[in-house]
Amino acid sequence: MRDEAPVITRHSTTAAAAEAFDSDDGAIDDAKEKKASRDGPPPNEPDRFDDSGTLSEAERSQILQAQKQHIRTELDAAHRIAEDPPSFIPPSLPFSSMAVPETIVSTLPNGIRVASQETYGQVCTVGVLSNCGSRHETSQNVGVNHLLELLAFQSTENRDAQDISALMDEIGGATFASGSREQMMYCVDVLRPNVEVAMEVMADTILRPRIEEADVEGMKRVIEFQHLDMLPEVKLGEGLQVAGYGPIDGEIQQLGRPHFCPLEALPALNTEVVHNFRKDHLLLPHEMVIAGAGIGHDELLKLAERFFSDIPVENLNQAPSGHRTIDSKYTGGGFQLQTETVDGFTRVALAFEVGGWHSDDLVPTCVLQTLLGGGNSFSAGGPGKGMYSRLYREVLNRYHWAESAEAFTSFHAESGLIGISGSSAPLKSLDVTRVLAEHFGKLATQPVTDEELDRARNMLKCNVLTQLESRLVLFEDIGRQILTYGKREDSHTMSEKIDSVTKEDIMVIARKAISSPPTLATVGDDISKVPPYEQVAAAFQR
Repeated sequence: MRDEAPVITRHSTTAAAAEAFDSDDGAIDDAKEKKASRDGPPPNEPDRFDDSGTLSEAERSQILQAQKQHIRTELDAAHRIAEDPPSFIPPSLPFSSMAVPETIVSTLPNGIRVASQETYGQVCTVGVLSNCGSRHETSQNVGVNHLLELLAFQSTENRDAQDISALMDEIGGATFASGSREQMMYCVDVLRPNVEVAMEVMADTILRPRIEEADVEGMKRVIEFQHLDMLPEVKLGEGLQVAGYGPIDGEIQQLGRPHFCPLEALPALNTEVVHNFRKDHLLLPHEMVIAGAGIGHDELLKLAERFFSDIPVENLNQAPSGHRTIDSKYTGGGFQLQTETVDGFTRVALAFEVGGWHSDDLVPTCVLQTLLGGGNSFSAGGPGKGMYSRLYREVLNRYHWAESAEAFTSFHAESGLIGISGSSAPLKSLDVTRVLAEHFGKLATQPVTDEELDRARNMLKCNVLTQLESRLVLFEDIGRQILTYGKREDSHTMSEKIDSVTKEDIMVIARKAISSPPTLATVGDDISKVPPYEQVAAAFQR
């Protein structure tokens, strides 16, 4: 870097002055370079590029032949690109001769369903989903589902955790495990020719895990660290479930159980508890689906038979001990948690009951959520950001104190929730709660506009179709739909259902929702300004 002041010259500087400046200061003189290129190379220096144009054709040919002896223009067989594509890549065919990908479902002799859809790509996603979730926990094993999720793809009877990690790096694979209140999902995203190895590793981690006390204790520490970094929005969602499906006759309902392991439940968790929970809830063939996206169905079926056919068939007329899905009844209620937050904002969520996965109101409820939309007060906007949704227009753009306002849904087999969450400084918590309640009342008394409804339907279809372009989302959609409904609806049918939603459907859902008791959840440093639950509930009973 220069440490002296630059010398500034004018355009009228003479060639002599520029040459003198070049000799004094070390700067490059473009004029001298151009002159040298016109005059050819200096004396006694070979003219490698024939700048002077003095070489004859014979001399040029001789130089080219000499260069070819030193420059290799062809790769050896080991490094040469093959003329034919690898066998594991589907052939590139014209659209007219290709079959439109569709979901194909088969069933193994032991009852496991196998579902897949081709994507004609070089990467595939395969995995296993099971009807096993935190709702199946009891008072003796609270938090075991959370612990089981963390133990996924660790040591097995055949490989150590480090070996599995190294193997995934070698074959170009990534592993995932995700647990919810109702389902557990294991999957591997891997290069297509290595899917057999990936299925073997996944079968090991599901069927033959090596879970020792040291592993369990290590994951308990992970849970403790997760609690330290748990977002207020996550705690708010947990509170909604606990309050919305509260105890009945002193018994905690399945959907009212905590999903994330409470810290006070950690001492009761050990290897025996984990193995018993796996045996009673995870390894039930008729409650499992092996799904794949980007893989041929025949190939996936063969791999499923090879690695998962040894799971014994259970007595379908008598479920194993403990595996009972008991319907939960919505009760409504209040939840308050005073806890330190990074930003100091108070979060408030107001929700009501709607139908679950099997309800006819499922699609209209999703349209309603999209219509409300919302988000954070800080957003870059742009197409698809929902800046014209109702909560953006009528809350975030109207009230300067509103830090966030967003609609949400939570669906389960027998029931669901639709709600609006908002956040603000503690002094404005009462105003946040009032605005959330007003918007539910407005939905039940005033029809939405045609413009709002059209925008919501189009945005929902766009979101669904765009998400399904992702191989991972496609895999999950296939597995969860087969596990929930026993079949998978194609995107065309889903789009037709979305288009058929009317303004009357939206109003009926809103009226039905607010006829049930509300659920009010609050999380923040200062929650003293949030109105009590009884006051909010009384406002909807008028």
